Amino acid sequence: MTVSEVTRQIKDSLEGNFPEVWVQGEISNLKRATSGHLYFTLKDSQAQLAAILWRSGAARLRFDLHDGLEVLAAGAVEVYEARGSYSLVVNRLAPLGMGGLELAFRQLFDKLQAEGLFDPARKRGLPMFPRRIALVTSPTGAAVRDMLQVLARRWPATPVVIVPVAVQGAEAAPQIAAALRDVHRLPGVDVVITGRGGGSLEDLWAFNTEVVARAIHACQVPVVSAVGHEVDVTIADHVADRRALTPTEAATLVTPDRQELRQYLARAGERLAAGLRHQARTARARLEGLAARRALSRPHERLHEMARRVDDLDARLRRGLRTRLDQLQARLASQSATLNALSPLQVLSRGYSVTRVADGGPVVHEPAQAPVGTRLETRLTRGRLISRVEEQHDQ
Repeated sequence: MTVSEVTRQIKDSLEGNFPEVWVQGEISNLKRATSGHLYFTLKDSQAQLAAILWRSGAARLRFDLHDGLEVLAAGAVEVYEARGSYSLVVNRLAPLGMGGLELAFRQLFDKLQAEGLFDPARKRGLPMFPRRIALVTSPTGAAVRDMLQVLARRWPATPVVIVPVAVQGAEAAPQIAAALRDVHRLPGVDVVITGRGGGSLEDLWAFNTEVVARAIHACQVPVVSAVGHEVDVTIADHVADRRALTPTEAATLVTPDRQELRQYLARAGERLAAGLRHQARTARARLEGLAARRALSRPHERLHEMARRVDDLDARLRRGLRTRLDQLQARLASQSATLNALSPLQVLSRGYSVTRVADGGPVVHEPAQAPVGTRLETRLTRGRLISRVEEQHDQ
């Protein structure tokens, strides 16, 4: 027999005896091909089995595969003739010990928590009086009717816009994410409620997807998550700015109660009126006390007293100024006499004169300073003389 013939018989025998088999084992050597196919090995303590999960099956997985994960795999054993090897072609896969959805939830929860999407510090507050509320939910479900009833009863002044999306099935998550990404474009919307009524984990799964979680995180207005009943907790609940136990509670969270507000305003009005009356009584008592004072009962007396004080101060100021002026004048006269006695003009008045080289030259003290022909200027007691040097004599 040729190699091909032997391989063909082995292929027919194996594939005929193992058309569908469930295999329990641990994943190892996981490889993700660029085509999207997954290649891995299923092993236990004594043996191993090659396995393949085609791209179409890998796309349907709700959880991530990784080395060391214990799984139950279902599929057919097929022989790859070109290599003479056999593999389990997997068509169904479930983690051992828990459901696939539960594992997917845990994996996504850990991933987003590590990225900080659940951080309380990034969560925004809700507006006290919303301008417009958007409901991202199914327009035909019971949840939307409950929310509309509560909103109309509590705060009918706020308009509500319904953004219709599927909340269950394969198209639900992409539609919810797209609505959350664009809801801020609706005029006046400043708070969003997204959610649905109760159901199984599979029914609520759209709100456990990564695309919806990231859309809530990126939404430009505060988001309230209202998914299922009180016991249902989704990834969307952890990411949202506020979690409501039910859609009805979500409508309560985003609106004030007009009846409670009326009662509060009535009580506040009563407190304000009482406070004003108290202030009026206090002010009246103070005014009466002031009116009894002498300054208010006889105001002119105080004015006259102050006028007399001003006149006294004015007289004292004038006397002080005259005294100081006389002192300064006497001091000025004394200093003027002293300066006059030292003035060169006094010397000139006694018959002396001062001779200097003309046109601003130096004072002449000896003949050498004024050679023959030098033009001189002589200062007298009154006036000046201009002369020229004819002769010089040292004695």
